[in-house]
Amino acid sequence: MNTYLLIKTLHIVSSVLLAGTGFGSAFYLFFANRSGSLAAQVVVCRLVKRADLWFTTPAVIIQPLSGLWLANQAGWPLLSTPWLALGLALYLFAGACWLPVVWLQLRMSDMAEHALASEQALPARYWRYARWWEGLGYAAFIAMPIIFYLMVAKPELPPSLTLWLSR
Repeated sequence: MNTYLLIKTLHIVSSVLLAGTGFGSAFYLFFANRSGSLAAQVVVCRLVKRADLWFTTPAVIIQPLSGLWLANQAGWPLLSTPWLALGLALYLFAGACWLPVVWLQLRMSDMAEHALASEQALPARYWRYARWWEGLGYAAFIAMPIIFYLMVAKPELPPSLTLWLSR
């Protein structure tokens, strides 16, 4: 296998890990938060932290490095290729949502652990954080299938969007 195909495979696998881990973590924490079981919330929060450390974080790093390398090898100028510029902008947008999500889930996990250890209910702050966590997660997840579409289809974009991206 040549270097290009190896990097492309790494790029595809890391995109699957990034999207899959994100969707899976969100699914389980969303439903654990509605389960009425503090113990379930503690376990799922703990696992979400691990999943982000083990899978999401490496994929977040690998994606732009491998993607930019692949674009360069294919001869696509980054900022003057509209579908590529839009994909990168959406990736940065998703990352801007993901960073506070990580902070929120770390705080939520700490609060859940404390509530379980002290046999108290979760504080109102947990639920505020959970609402922000969900909202930012929805925004980031909307970007992901659009990015996948752009990378696969490499579509011609409307001239108005192309002009806006080139500014």
